[in-house]
Amino acid sequence: MKMTLGAVASPGTSRANKTGSWRTTRRPMFLHISCIACELCALSCPEDCITGDVRNTYCPDFNYCKGCGVCATVCPVHDIEMIPEEQGTPCIPGVSPRQAPHDHDNTEIKHLSTA
Repeated sequence: MKMTLGAVASPGTSRANKTGSWRTTRRPMFLHISCIACELCALSCPEDCITGDVRNTYCPDFNYCKGCGVCATVCPVHDIEMIPEEQGTPCIPGVSPRQAPHDHDNTEIKHLSTA
């Protein structure tokens, strides 16, 4: 007799729920400076929300990113930092966040919190 304990969900079910609103205090900032395109961030993300294909193009989809920090922990070149949510900037493939336009009123964050 086969018995399964606990809840079992099919893979990819988080795509049905915008889990980004679960972030509380930190979010990843992809620096796009020393990325070597190892893909460890994307492969390790429990929400499978990081995309990219070549150096300095990896970005999370903040609609689904829960801010767990796994991507920053596994990055071998430390090109991902966890920063306070209120300091978040958009992730633009190939652009360092220091050059990205800053959304000072955090429209993206407000949108997620009201979704």
